[in-house]
Amino acid sequence: MRATHAGAMIALVAAALGCEPRTPAQSAARAEAPRPSAPPAAAKPADALGPKPELPKPQPFTPPAPVVLDGPNGSKVWLLERHTLPIVSVAISVASGAADDPKGAAGLAHITADMLDEGAGTRSAVELSSAINDLGATLSVGARADGSVATLSVLKKNFDKAFSLLADVVARPRFEAKEWKRVSELWQNDLRKRGDDATRVSGLVSMAALHGPGTPYGHPVDGLVADAKSIGLPAVKAFYKAAWRPDRAVITVVGDITRDELQQALSRDLGAWSAKGATGRAALAAKGATAIAAPAAKGVPAAQGAVAAQGAAAAPAWKPPRLVLVDRPGAPQSVIAAVREGVAASDPRRPLLQLVNSALGGSFTSRLNQNLREDHGWSYGAGSAFTETRLPGAFVARASVVTEATGPALKEMLAELAKMADSGLTRDELAKVQAQDRADLVSAYETVNRTAQRLGTLSRLELPETFDGDASKARQGATLATLAELARAVDPKGATVVVVGPRQEILPQLQAIGLGEPEAWDVEGQPIQPKK
Repeated sequence: MRATHAGAMIALVAAALGCEPRTPAQSAARAEAPRPSAPPAAAKPADALGPKPELPKPQPFTPPAPVVLDGPNGSKVWLLERHTLPIVSVAISVASGAADDPKGAAGLAHITADMLDEGAGTRSAVELSSAINDLGATLSVGARADGSVATLSVLKKNFDKAFSLLADVVARPRFEAKEWKRVSELWQNDLRKRGDDATRVSGLVSMAALHGPGTPYGHPVDGLVADAKSIGLPAVKAFYKAAWRPDRAVITVVGDITRDELQQALSRDLGAWSAKGATGRAALAAKGATAIAAPAAKGVPAAQGAVAAQGAAAAPAWKPPRLVLVDRPGAPQSVIAAVREGVAASDPRRPLLQLVNSALGGSFTSRLNQNLREDHGWSYGAGSAFTETRLPGAFVARASVVTEATGPALKEMLAELAKMADSGLTRDELAKVQAQDRADLVSAYETVNRTAQRLGTLSRLELPETFDGDASKARQGATLATLAELARAVDPKGATVVVVGPRQEILPQLQAIGLGEPEAWDVEGQPIQPKK
């Protein structure tokens, strides 16, 4: 009965599927029958376009170089014409910056630059600001470590009027007492608030610990609270007279403007910009700023004389500490940094060191960021850089991390530095950072504004206008062996470690990773003397 029932079920299923049912004997016979062999695979059709060509190695990007002209009263002009868009950008750079601040007057270059656009020519501060806004222009003035710069960006149709305003700012500032009172108070308030920003404190203390407090590169560009209180308007006027001179200036112009148009504007608006009177630092020395009156050392350009003199004098007396701690009680984060000596912007090693740094901490996919952010989740971001300065500057690796991971994060940071110093880059990293280098250089010269800013930086650092093209060729031709040798520049064995965070919580963590007892420093970059 069961067999009959099973056979009936098979017949029903076969009928539903539209096929004839088979008996067990028929199924066995079918299984024993030889199966037909599979047809041969069809031959792959030939590529009608032929074999894929081998791509050549990407060529280095060579930025366009400006034409160098003689400007009014001893100035130099770098002109790069770009007529694709009706925009013109200007950067007027002078070779005096924060490194030329007199002893006890940290921030003088910064506040002098800040005062230039607070009224100029026939216009008050409000009138000048309104005139710039009416033209749709942007104008700014600031100081850097090795120089000061005034920048302008405007549509071509408004260039003549806007350039006249820039010329007033640079050559005819008013330095009114009422504006000085306001600007000085705002400046001092900002310096006092700086102590609440752990990242700013870390940068300030790192440079002071490396170079020595009060040295040209050892004090912050924006100054110190104690020094700002003693700086008055006469000192600002004296610094301006000595630093903002046409014979120490490079005028960089990029955009939709011809040589004839530019020369007419220069003659009209800057023809009376005077270089008379005491030269450079002599004028400052006459006002008591003896710290920057030193003559240039042999073989050092005049613009570097004071910096070199101060740096040489400070070097033998200052030994950077191994570990510095700035206490911020109760802070939920710590800022950790490792800092050691760097190289000058003109050093032939620096372009290649940029590749080393890109792999280490100069991009989102760099080793430091991948370790501290992606792998461990201790930080929103970690990075590193070689400072770009006229004289040897610094290498700095830095990250903000959660307080409870301060010690472990610092251990990982130092391990990444040591690994790079010992082994250099991998082949994949070299290919990646060279590709990134090309992209970054294209980006730096992509717009009129960026091009003017970059050329202004080159002039401020006293680098030739063709520097970036030559540096790019060096980076694109770099080898793993050469970079492995240069990578020793990031060795943490010679680094100063700076931690800004809550001492009570992080001191045991620092001791646990073998860093020992730190020196206590304050938020102004000064060692705190232990109480007797």
